Amino acid sequence: MPTSDQRNRLSAETSPYLLQHAHNPVDWYPWCEEALERARAEDRPILLSIGYSACHWCHVMAHESFENEDVARVMNELFVCIKVDREERPDLDKIYQLAHQMLAQRPGGWPLNMFLMPGDHTPFFGGTYFPREPRYGMPGFVDVLQRVAAFHREHREELQQQNASMREAFARMEARHAAAARQIDDSVLAAAQRQLESQFDARHGGFGGAPKFPHPTNLERCLRWWAAAAGGGRADANALSMARVTLHAMASGGIYDQVGGGFCRYSVDAEWMIPHFEKMLYDNGPLQAVYTDAFLATGEAEFARIAAGIGEWVMREMQAPEGGYFSTLDADSEGEEGKYYVWTAEEIRAALDDEQWQVVLRRYGLDGSPNFEGRWHLHARLPLDRVAHEVGITPERARGLLDAAHAALFTQRERRVRPGRDEKILTSWNGLMIKGMARAGRVLERPDFVDSATLAMDAIRGGLWRDGRLLATARDGRAHLNAYLDDYAFVADAALELLQARWRPADLDFACALADVLLDHFEDRAQGGFYFTSDDHETLLHRHKPLADESTPSGNAVAVQMLLRLGHLLGEQRYLEAAERALRAAFPSVLQNPSAHGALLNAIEDYLDPAQIVVLRGEPSALQDWLARCRARYAPRRLAVAVPADAQGLRGGLSERAPRGVAVAYVCSGFQCGAPVTTLADLHRALADAEAPPPGPEG
Repeated sequence: MPTSDQRNRLSAETSPYLLQHAHNPVDWYPWCEEALERARAEDRPILLSIGYSACHWCHVMAHESFENEDVARVMNELFVCIKVDREERPDLDKIYQLAHQMLAQRPGGWPLNMFLMPGDHTPFFGGTYFPREPRYGMPGFVDVLQRVAAFHREHREELQQQNASMREAFARMEARHAAAARQIDDSVLAAAQRQLESQFDARHGGFGGAPKFPHPTNLERCLRWWAAAAGGGRADANALSMARVTLHAMASGGIYDQVGGGFCRYSVDAEWMIPHFEKMLYDNGPLQAVYTDAFLATGEAEFARIAAGIGEWVMREMQAPEGGYFSTLDADSEGEEGKYYVWTAEEIRAALDDEQWQVVLRRYGLDGSPNFEGRWHLHARLPLDRVAHEVGITPERARGLLDAAHAALFTQRERRVRPGRDEKILTSWNGLMIKGMARAGRVLERPDFVDSATLAMDAIRGGLWRDGRLLATARDGRAHLNAYLDDYAFVADAALELLQARWRPADLDFACALADVLLDHFEDRAQGGFYFTSDDHETLLHRHKPLADESTPSGNAVAVQMLLRLGHLLGEQRYLEAAERALRAAFPSVLQNPSAHGALLNAIEDYLDPAQIVVLRGEPSALQDWLARCRARYAPRRLAVAVPADAQGLRGGLSERAPRGVAVAYVCSGFQCGAPVTTLADLHRALADAEAPPPGPEG
């Protein structure tokens, strides 16, 4: 057994989460053949413990149990102990979270502690956080360990029956995916919107109660539903209102870092006031994209400000020198959750001048009672225009003073001990963030955001693309682990977004190469859709085909949307046919619970009403006004690229889009193309069909 000054087998890993456990007295293994073979040879059950570096309760259980010599001794005597970072091994996490739900009849979470049979790795018991001593109505962890080991010894026949039932349940899930698909239609779009309306919190925004998550796919669905309804001549102001109310509430709430930018994972309350303080890359990429879209849809400067704030935070705190984006910021600093972010009123007052203090005092209600354990976590109590009225200044002056106050507080906060940062580069999460940065960069006219996204894309292509295949993660120059569906789909989708911000043939080539791997190694050619793992991946208990959105959009949905757009851009029938097969396979699942499949609903919409593909050809300087027109309105079904007149070796249908004079636009929708457009006035008319109405006088 490792002693406190020794390292266990986790010391050679790239995951900061696993390295946090490298000095534990537990004889940890990473998930590897050596550990699995030992369990088989010794007929010893496996304790599989899954977590991630920014997880507060993972830290608590580590301090209470995994760092304790007495607890570790019992773990080492009774089990083969395996530690897994769920961010590096989402394949394992998805399987065993689902298994936990089957066994416990309730959702899991992190830390996840599952007990597996030594031979086939089927779980027979599990839970999330276990306290070291009995409390919270839960048994102590040592008692759990001893009871589980005894049950494994004494009830093997019962366990075999239970394990057979679990494997049958996994098989039934696959059978549901294989169900005959009915004709795809748009009825699910209206059904999903009705569900979202029933879940909407009209008072505080968001969907459902506490704890409250941002759900960017729901917000995107509301914006797209509003745009489609308006384009079809049927107004639905409620859909736009649901998105606006929620986006404003989150932007003014504590879930958004008012001082430093960026969103936390979720709010523990229904009012968005107190977050779980960890910041995840995978939340901020989609949220940056949806705030950018909301700015286009409404014209409200606040939404542009938040999208820019996310981008500035990402470049300042989350971008590696090599270009890729780091994964997370921890919730804790100095052993306390939120300590880095909270204030006393006296600390705030000392950092500000009198004018700034009068605005901050009213904006955040600092004359009331502190909202976080005797301190303040900044959460807007009054709208800024009302603050301006009370202070007797203009709203513009109030905004300037508030921004200056935030800058002063940021300088003061930087003197504190910062939360830990997980510096591994996850391919899939980078794809989500590249997309957000590229979209915000082109819409907000922030070339620095586009530069940042370009650096990240080059880092993925240069460091995680090996011999025609992606790797899932890298840290300190070491890349490893066979990549997953989300890695390929999210990065290919990001490449298409980046092409709209800045034409680079390498990005188009990369998107095509990623799409080809999806079709060759991930597609279920018999039933349609894409598995989470490739056909040459390690054989696991279950080969999952994810359809519903989770904390990130469904990989199948993003793959379908990307293939539809890439297929229409290039005239590549293989991509379009694979996308249709996937939608037919997924449609029965979407029918069961439409609002849980927001990203797939967007893909269905793009299938039924194909994206408007705009290819501009000409001299780059001459195309700027044309590009600006393509970006001026909210048009979620549009993909617009500007290809220089001298571009050579263009792929597929792009080669047919020849330059004509100074500038020309080729506008197609699905399989139908109009005549070449040679004036800006004609372009304006050609684009109108795919656009939402311009923002009204009130934004």
